[in-house]
Amino acid sequence: MTSTPSSAPRHPSQAEPSARNNTASILAEAAAASPRKVALALPAAGDSAESSSLLNISYGELASAAAEVQRYLGTLGVEPGDRVALSMPNVPLMPALYYGIAARGAICVPLNPLLSGAELEYHLEDSGAKVLFAFAGTRLAQEAASTVPVKNGSVRCEIFEPSASPLAPFDGVDVPLAPAVVKEQDPAVILYTSGTTGRPKGATLSHANILSNARSCVKVFGFTAEDVIFGGLPLFHAFGQTVSMNAAFAACATVALLPRFTPDHALSLIEAARVSVLAAVPSMYISLAALMAEQPERCAHLRGTVRFGISGGSALPAPVHEAWKELADCTVYEGYGLSETSPVVSFNQAAFGMVLGSVGRVLPGVQVQVRDSAGVERPTGESGQLWVRGENVMLGYWNNPEATAGVFDGEWFATGDVARVDADGNIFIVDRIKDMVLRNGYSVYPREIEDVLYTHDLVQSVAVLGVPDERVGEEIVAVVVPRAGADWGVVQAELNALARTRLAAYKYPRRYIAVDAMPLGPTGKILKRDLRSKLAES
Repeated sequence: MTSTPSSAPRHPSQAEPSARNNTASILAEAAAASPRKVALALPAAGDSAESSSLLNISYGELASAAAEVQRYLGTLGVEPGDRVALSMPNVPLMPALYYGIAARGAICVPLNPLLSGAELEYHLEDSGAKVLFAFAGTRLAQEAASTVPVKNGSVRCEIFEPSASPLAPFDGVDVPLAPAVVKEQDPAVILYTSGTTGRPKGATLSHANILSNARSCVKVFGFTAEDVIFGGLPLFHAFGQTVSMNAAFAACATVALLPRFTPDHALSLIEAARVSVLAAVPSMYISLAALMAEQPERCAHLRGTVRFGISGGSALPAPVHEAWKELADCTVYEGYGLSETSPVVSFNQAAFGMVLGSVGRVLPGVQVQVRDSAGVERPTGESGQLWVRGENVMLGYWNNPEATAGVFDGEWFATGDVARVDADGNIFIVDRIKDMVLRNGYSVYPREIEDVLYTHDLVQSVAVLGVPDERVGEEIVAVVVPRAGADWGVVQAELNALARTRLAAYKYPRRYIAVDAMPLGPTGKILKRDLRSKLAES
């Protein structure tokens, strides 16, 4: 097992300070090379599903807007290293502000527009943000004025109204974007985790983390300037930032930006913009496949146009893979990552072929190990906790050395996921350690059960979890969203029979609960903690 003393620097810099080290160099270089190339294409009629016309924004226009943001931050007294909180839906202002903040040398703190007032207050205070940029009409913008940091003046809050000019008030200028000189390991972005294990922690990513991950994605996926990449993932989240934005712009590709995801809106934009690469999470692929099955005439637009899909965030059920291949002749490549790893660790890759059930091989510059609970590396093919080392691993948690020490052993990051790696280097995620169910002394991983239940035709979505039980410690419960029109009594009986046939006696669910919809996080991941809370209440 490779290791270094804990006092050794985790990310020793190999380069002199330079503007090219700055995350904003992605946009600056693309704009300098191809100023008239379309950077963003979005529905001209807002998020209307009926609109087939597009509003295009060039690289030159976007870079000039970012340069104006950079200048404006200077007038607000924002200095390199200051934190600037940014809460935007998927609108053109989001990348303009993101790259403008980076160009200033400040640290961007992207926030979910759906945060409550208490959550916003925590993020502002924990990050020490000097400025908050928000978009009118969002929950966060409505809550901002009542938060303590804004009321006492420690945080300047600026709310941007929707405008006919999508880059207003930073449009109408024609100046080159000149990013500040930074060191590779200077912090660029603080991404707050979802807080499933306590208060959210700020994963601090360096400029080098972001640039290396974006460029590796370009290489692995083969993005080119001819590609149109689907921008339906939220850009305040790591997956959307890296794959849908940073990697796309690093390739000088076009991002088809979707302000608000619904299956109909998304499919209309995919058709109108002639999207060639889909980047989405499983819930998006599931809902889009269901819509295409209902409206098969729309599949013709995707065949021959969409080259492939990219999926992450959680496991994509095998039937959904099959549906996309059948309906759109589209292979969806699954991958794996975390906010703490910028986020991409691994992906199935065309060069090696799809290995169904795996999250593929590591990206260039990334290494993984599988260790047991004592920290000893496991043999090939055996399960244990997955550890990651590489250019993509965060600097640490912002202002939280204790939490940082809990997941770093000096150079390796502990993911909290149970995995195994085969002889070819393909990674198979077994489950989250915290999701493991201990039933009657047996360790049960919900994902294995979910994979079985997803094979039933009438299951749209499923989540398996453990609930406290006096007799066996934890009992296994399956929460199911059945397909529309399905008879729940029949579905429940068939799922019970399926599970008893395919799973060991200690693994199959003892209870099945039907729900209309799953609670979802910002990227469409099922929030099992919310399901546990609801089950506890009932």
